[in-house]
Amino acid sequence: MVNLMIDGKQISVEENTTIMEAAAANGIPIPKLCYLKGINEIAACRVCVVELEGKEKLITSCNNVAEEGMVIYTNSPKVRRHRRTTVELILSQHDCQCVSCARSGNCSLQSVANDLNILEIPFKTVLEKQPWDKKFPLIRDSSKCIKCMRCVQVCEKIQGLGVWDVEGTGSRTTVNVAGHKSIHEADCALCGQCITHCPVGALRERDDTEKVWNAIEDKNKTVVVQVAPAVRAAWGEELGMKPEEATVGKILDAWARMGADYVFDTTFSADLTIMEEGTEFLKRFTEGELKERPMFTSCCPGWIRFIKSQFPHLVRQLSTAKSPQQMFGAAMKTYFAEKIGVAPEQIYTVSVMPCVAKKGEREMELFYGEYAGHDIDAVITTRELVKMIRSAHISPDTLKDRESDRPMQAGSGAGVIFGVTGGVMEAALRSAYYLLKKENPPADAFKAVRSPEFQANEGVMEAEFAIDDVKVRTAVVSGLGNTRRLLNRIERGEVHYDFVEVMACPGGCVGGGGQPIHDGEERAFDRGQNLYDLDENAQIRFSHENGDVLGMYEEYFEKPMSHKAHMLLHTEHER
Repeated sequence: MVNLMIDGKQISVEENTTIMEAAAANGIPIPKLCYLKGINEIAACRVCVVELEGKEKLITSCNNVAEEGMVIYTNSPKVRRHRRTTVELILSQHDCQCVSCARSGNCSLQSVANDLNILEIPFKTVLEKQPWDKKFPLIRDSSKCIKCMRCVQVCEKIQGLGVWDVEGTGSRTTVNVAGHKSIHEADCALCGQCITHCPVGALRERDDTEKVWNAIEDKNKTVVVQVAPAVRAAWGEELGMKPEEATVGKILDAWARMGADYVFDTTFSADLTIMEEGTEFLKRFTEGELKERPMFTSCCPGWIRFIKSQFPHLVRQLSTAKSPQQMFGAAMKTYFAEKIGVAPEQIYTVSVMPCVAKKGEREMELFYGEYAGHDIDAVITTRELVKMIRSAHISPDTLKDRESDRPMQAGSGAGVIFGVTGGVMEAALRSAYYLLKKENPPADAFKAVRSPEFQANEGVMEAEFAIDDVKVRTAVVSGLGNTRRLLNRIERGEVHYDFVEVMACPGGCVGGGGQPIHDGEERAFDRGQNLYDLDENAQIRFSHENGDVLGMYEEYFEKPMSHKAHMLLHTEHER
């Protein structure tokens, strides 16, 4: 243990504890902008400086270790003057139109400036303006960038893509797409982790809420909304709701009050996906297609973008099943449109997703019969959902639990856990077991694929299951840096699996790039536990027992992997 004094308080901490961590552990917060533990500890912003007794120059607390006998002042007059000047200089190069910023009210720079009581900026304002395609799902506003380097480090160290980099020197130093490329030319997976780790509003998703409002207003459109499993685990965080209060039924109620014509829970199509993907896996497995390489899940569009750019020769190993989002869109514009007697082009499908890559995935086209168009017309993130609820002046405490509309109403616990890493695999194995043995396994028989606790660098969860004399070797991985390492091991022949689930975001969709932002916190594990609790208490825990899915097969798709199912619910992945 190391003994030191911080702001007159005698404390003891373990060796190699930083001054910032030592202070925080003893109830003394030190402001920061660029720091991310284990990811970005470069003291770029210099907001976290403290005064060390006996040393003339101030030192940064984020990357200096507490030492025996130190006497530290975190808020001395010298520290305050330096910190204030530093933040004023940052603000002189920052677009301070906070009221029109996506991060207003949830911005670390705004909070620090308010705490320092900065009312005027004494320096000349010089804003950087770089062009950007505002139609791209991810938006970067260079005039808001504070050069903290978080996006660079998260993309490089966690996701292993290196989309962002530093360019220029001196006062012209800035962050931009690496290699002097446009964002379209870069290998961006649209995971959105750079957005959720940006401390300001320099990075955000493309806002699509006005398109949805316009569709609701259009009397010729029938607006049909679906809500993804992971959204229910996070949407209440920004509205002050407890997890048990923030139910999916209340989201559906909010949409009905905002003017949507029909509201659905995407767990229905998660179950549908399992029927298709599970059947496809058994077919490819029993026919010997997976002896050399595994089948990979295809639910995560960030992962699909990654494999196409980084490992294009493995694209043929992807499941041909569309994601639950796209399957639901296809069903809405065919099966459901026929049910309600509306032309497919009049159906306007909206998805509420925890993901930025889903905005890119909606560009997939649907060609069926006489109809050509998109499965999904608009995708909004969890954050955009909250904005819409607020703009509609809906008080969260007035929301009631509403059921999904029929006929696509039911959803199983297996569908709910799609939102957490390992959930797709677990749901698929539950139904694969049934398809092989014609009886259900214990609902929790495949818990081995669950991650014990979310950590970005935890790597791969491996499990082998024996169903009679059939052995299935599985792996689950989240985070694209971890994924690259796993694929390289598969390529080198060091490991072999039959079935692999990949989620682009660490922790799965619950940690998605469209979820509420809590600077410096990772909530994926807690959100995932919420979904597992919902599964445990669900009336139905197996996708193949979803009566509404089975009814749709009877009425429309005939059976999993039928010709009609293949035409509507599957896709050919192009490199």
